[in-house]
Amino acid sequence: MKKELTKQQYEIGMVGLGVMGRNFALNMADHGFSVAGYDKDPAKVKALGEEGGKRDVHGATNVQDFIELLRAPRAIMMLVPAGPPVDSVIKDLLPHLDEGDLIIDAGNSYFKDTDVRASDLAKKGIRFLGVGVSGGEEGARHGPSIMPGGPKEAYERVRPIFEAAAAKVSGDPCVTWLGPGSAGHFVKMVHNGIEYGVMQLLAENYDVMKRGLGLNNDEVHDVFKAWNDGELNAYLVEISIDIFSKQDEKTGKRLIDEILDVAKQKGTGMWISQSAMELQVPIPTIDLAVAMRDLSVFAKEREQASAMYQQCKSEFMIDHDAFLTQLGHAFYAAMIITYAQGMALLAVASDKYKYHLDLEAVARIWRGGCIIRATLLEDICAAFRVKRDLPNLLLDSNLSRKVMEHQADLRQVVSQAAESGIPAPGLMVSLGYLDAYRSAWLPDNLIQAQRDYFGAHTYERIDAKGTFHTIWEKP
Repeated sequence: MKKELTKQQYEIGMVGLGVMGRNFALNMADHGFSVAGYDKDPAKVKALGEEGGKRDVHGATNVQDFIELLRAPRAIMMLVPAGPPVDSVIKDLLPHLDEGDLIIDAGNSYFKDTDVRASDLAKKGIRFLGVGVSGGEEGARHGPSIMPGGPKEAYERVRPIFEAAAAKVSGDPCVTWLGPGSAGHFVKMVHNGIEYGVMQLLAENYDVMKRGLGLNNDEVHDVFKAWNDGELNAYLVEISIDIFSKQDEKTGKRLIDEILDVAKQKGTGMWISQSAMELQVPIPTIDLAVAMRDLSVFAKEREQASAMYQQCKSEFMIDHDAFLTQLGHAFYAAMIITYAQGMALLAVASDKYKYHLDLEAVARIWRGGCIIRATLLEDICAAFRVKRDLPNLLLDSNLSRKVMEHQADLRQVVSQAAESGIPAPGLMVSLGYLDAYRSAWLPDNLIQAQRDYFGAHTYERIDAKGTFHTIWEKP
């Protein structure tokens, strides 16, 4: 923060100087861009100055001072909590903005809120970008995956900044314009849904190793490390390796064993389930992951039920080494299925909301910086490169071959977990989705008959066109 205060000299503004906002501001400054920061909390503004050092950054606690720091037409980025805080910031900024200025919401906003804000601001001559940012604190500071949506010409104004600040894979920045309107925030929502699903699958694998195979934390650590060195390489696997070896400073025990088994969510999981149901796209592994976090909150009821219901013998009486190989294969198949569900939702949403998404580009910018980055994404990129309008990754020849190669192992793991009473619903529902998706016939003819019986909802026939209704009760 060495430059003297000069009006309209800073290229971009950052509203919200908490951990994410401050780190992203410093990231942009690292790449030679001048950044003005704004926060009502003087301590956060001070932290920006202290951490900024000789970088071209300046902080303000007054919105008017902040606006005067920015070069016109202004580009202002927000990293504040989703919901009312976003609207509050926009309300504070608007009296000081001019036609042609740009506001960028880089938080986890609900995509429908983004559409409303963009429409309202457009009437005032203000451009608006809804931008998903993934990578947490580390990503914000050193390179996240960035998912922008909105007017393309507005994105072009900040494209050099975003491309410089984003994570790089083989020199390619993990950012691209995704589409108009709320495309960026919708893609980020789906990213988070896939994240939910993979985290649930990893938790189930951990449970199977811990209670089913009786492995200790060191042994689980070693299994995850071996997985991460192969086709299961992924950021979520990588961080789990560190988690299993982390000691608790308070007790000297492994920290993982001192953490309460209650998981929470901030809303994006619920949003994706709601959106998928609105679009009539099945994403059962992701839905299940959201539901299991909800179930984990009922800790007292789970304790009561544990005392009431006789537990199966959980430890597996099988060859551990052979089963661990099967477990890795099962996880890989379920992970493909989880990504397939998320990408299928994007394909339908792209048509419904006129995003015109390039799904290869989506997968490409997820390869670095973000939470769901994984080696698997290279195969996903290749699948959409071969067929841009692929409706489901399970129809890709390469990925379908890998799933079928591992489906027997997925069945074995699901069977063993069910027999031993170890909950593995994510793995189970992934297998169920696979079996249903690849079934040329499903028993929904009975459901249609039942609907017609009690509600006269009609049905279609296989031997004639049109809709039909039957009086099912006997005269």
